[in-house]
Amino acid sequence: MNKYQKISKNISRLKIDNPATKDKELYWTNVVNPLKKELKYLRDKYKFNFSYLEMSSAKSTAQRPIVVEEKDYIFMILHFPILKNKNIIATELDFFIGSNYLITLHQDIKPMNDFFNLAKKDGESLISYNFESPAALLYELLTRLMQDTFSLLDINNKAITDVEEIIFSENQKQAASQILTVRRNFINIRRIMQTHKAVIKKLMSAESHLVGKELKLYYDKLVNNSKNIWEILENQKEMIDALQNTNESMLNYQISNIMKTLTLFSVIVYPLTLFASVFGMNTVKSMPLIDHPYGFWLIMVMMVLASSIMIFYFKKKKWL
Repeated sequence: MNKYQKISKNISRLKIDNPATKDKELYWTNVVNPLKKELKYLRDKYKFNFSYLEMSSAKSTAQRPIVVEEKDYIFMILHFPILKNKNIIATELDFFIGSNYLITLHQDIKPMNDFFNLAKKDGESLISYNFESPAALLYELLTRLMQDTFSLLDINNKAITDVEEIIFSENQKQAASQILTVRRNFINIRRIMQTHKAVIKKLMSAESHLVGKELKLYYDKLVNNSKNIWEILENQKEMIDALQNTNESMLNYQISNIMKTLTLFSVIVYPLTLFASVFGMNTVKSMPLIDHPYGFWLIMVMMVLASSIMIFYFKKKKWL
């Protein structure tokens, strides 16, 4: 039987109680956008270390994951990627894990709220309903968040495929911009997820024996999921690097063709410029064809002939 309680606007509490297991119960307190009022409530009720509560404030952002084991609870900070305005950024989740409770603090993360609503409506479907263990509930939460990360990786794969199509449509300028966006998202996910495996292993080896033998198999799955995410990231890194190299090669090829065209054009025009300069010199008495009735047209024929010879030579050499 699950009992829901709305403590305040930003604090919701769920009691997970399986009638089959007497003398055991589990409480999940979900705190959204924790500020001074919410932190005071947790401080008064659970006597948590104030420095940990300060780190959990919505106004504070930790730059690295943290796992600290105190006498009666474990404090943990993890980061997960979320999609915001087509960009992947990091969001922070804070956990207080006790013997019969799990407290989550976050800035209104949709997967967390969705899972809380699921637990409220259909709690009997949860693994934690059977175990009535905060470690089991934490496992389910982390699994949901990792599934959401896999979805973001799929979005990245789709973006990589789109970039490939743009590159081979010879739109190198757009491709360069798209590659930078994909690379930024990839780097953000990689930075966020790189420590998760170590954090999960640290939880499994905690002296409080939070993760017992019956849950070790589940947490091994979390470690494997973390490894799978990292392997996908490594594959994406290779694909992004290959696409960037391909785009740069095609861009250099285009630039080379443009430079080649401009060079050939300047070489073809050179004889015309030479003829125009020569016949434009102020030496009227000695200038040939100056008094010829068809002098202008003869000079034009000579210029066209010179350019034609140059064009014929370039074509023979297969430079055109």
